[in-house]
Amino acid sequence: MRIPFNRPTIAPHQLDYVNQTFATGQLSGDGPFTNRASQILSELHGGSKVLLTTSCTSALELSALLLDLKAGDEVIVPSFTFVSSANAFVIMGAKIIFAEVERDTFSISARTIEPLITSRTRAIVAVNYGGQPSVTDDLIALALQHNVAIVEDNAHGLFGHDNGTPLGTKAALSTLSFHETKNITCGEGGALVINDPSFIERAEIIREKGTNRSLFFRGMIDKYTWVDKGSSYLMSDINAAVLTAQLEFGDEIQRRRRQAFDLYMSALGDWAERNGATLPHHLAHSDRPCHLFPILMPNLGTRTAVIDFARASDVFLTFHYVPLHHSPGGTTFGSFDGDFATTQTISDTLVRLPLFSDMTSDDAGRVAEVLSSFRG
Repeated sequence: MRIPFNRPTIAPHQLDYVNQTFATGQLSGDGPFTNRASQILSELHGGSKVLLTTSCTSALELSALLLDLKAGDEVIVPSFTFVSSANAFVIMGAKIIFAEVERDTFSISARTIEPLITSRTRAIVAVNYGGQPSVTDDLIALALQHNVAIVEDNAHGLFGHDNGTPLGTKAALSTLSFHETKNITCGEGGALVINDPSFIERAEIIREKGTNRSLFFRGMIDKYTWVDKGSSYLMSDINAAVLTAQLEFGDEIQRRRRQAFDLYMSALGDWAERNGATLPHHLAHSDRPCHLFPILMPNLGTRTAVIDFARASDVFLTFHYVPLHHSPGGTTFGSFDGDFATTQTISDTLVRLPLFSDMTSDDAGRVAEVLSSFRG
């Protein structure tokens, strides 16, 4: 039985909804399904304004534009993250200052951030790796002390909470991803969650190519025109139709993912202890969104060996990010200080197990069975 690393979610009604967009002729952005999906997401974020975008990368770029970054400004970004967390700010002229992460969360902390703040620091990108909260009270206090914005990269965190508070609501701006690898997907898509209302009007303008078109369609002005810098960040209503169907199916998607995650945790405990591996206990809390199941192996050799071993049995595991601070782009557009030993260790030893929304107990049991026969 072949177990892929990922299989995109398919929700009931998504093709019906797509057909409705063609029947009505509303294919471009801000149509009926855009409104429905945005409303559902707003409710999941405590009523915050949500703007659908073409990707999480677009939402991060929109954040950078809203912060009016310029050449010489510094943005602190974890080295252990996807390239968009940094690149969205680089294209606005900012210099990236790479930050170390904590071994027990794979995320930044106030401790790793504080030594990096200077008079040129404009923003901190806090990445919720695997849905682990990174915008802590300590980080918020540190940012306020230095008058620095926090942008919460919540690409992994939809449906996650931090002591009952939805992830993506503690910073002024946060971003979501609906890429095919995410719990909820429309193929390619994202969203900007705006928790500070002072950003809303300008965010709508930037997202609409720098025009005040949104105000026009709400009847607040009699014509629209170019008023600010911007780009075309609108998700089409076709993609929003798929997204709506998936969000409506969200409770069932999360139930299935939680079932697979919990099976892994219970089945692999003894195996992990025998092999010196570390299971993601920090992501097992009921508040977490079950987006990833990352395991830390003892070293790079055993990580490579377990991936090869599982693949021979048609079970596909994979690793994750290569540290950005050592990449060609990282050395060109950023800087770092220190050995980044934690980031390097996580990058070298992390392996991710298959976890997708239509995964059955048999699927998860097969993965656990194969891993249990591995001896590092």
